[in-house]
Amino acid sequence: MTSPVLVAYATKAGSTREVAEVVARTLREHGLEADVRPAGEVGTLAPYAGVVLGAAIYMGRVHKDARRFLRSHRAELADRPLAVFGMGPQSLDDDDVAASRAQLDHALASFPELRLATVAIFGGVVDPGKLRFPFNRMPATDARDWIAIRNWADAVANAVTPIAA
Repeated sequence: MTSPVLVAYATKAGSTREVAEVVARTLREHGLEADVRPAGEVGTLAPYAGVVLGAAIYMGRVHKDARRFLRSHRAELADRPLAVFGMGPQSLDDDDVAASRAQLDHALASFPELRLATVAIFGGVVDPGKLRFPFNRMPATDARDWIAIRNWADAVANAVTPIAA
């Protein structure tokens, strides 16, 4: 039996959780056990061979639960492979993706001891019905590329398999 992989996520409106669930399902298709949990509810990483962290990026900052997760588990994370994805840009335009990647890289730079297996940026979702004023006046968008997400999850499975096996 292999040790499971944790797929933790930090989200406000749920789109990062949806991506985390697809990542976990893809890991399972590769024969790995994967647990999906909100980042703020993870107590220990002891049972996990590897970790995937999904973080929403809002207004130029990585979600606070993702930052807390990295801070509180930094010693445990240094001992296992970590894959990180950020959700943020409203489009997959190169400039939008680069800006979100810079924000994620800035947050990760505070943790040089981490063994980052792979890092990705995926398009975000704006659902005005789930937002407060004035953001509820924004147009609805969903820039997630599900093929790219599944392809990245395939790469994550390969990155954590040697440790988990």
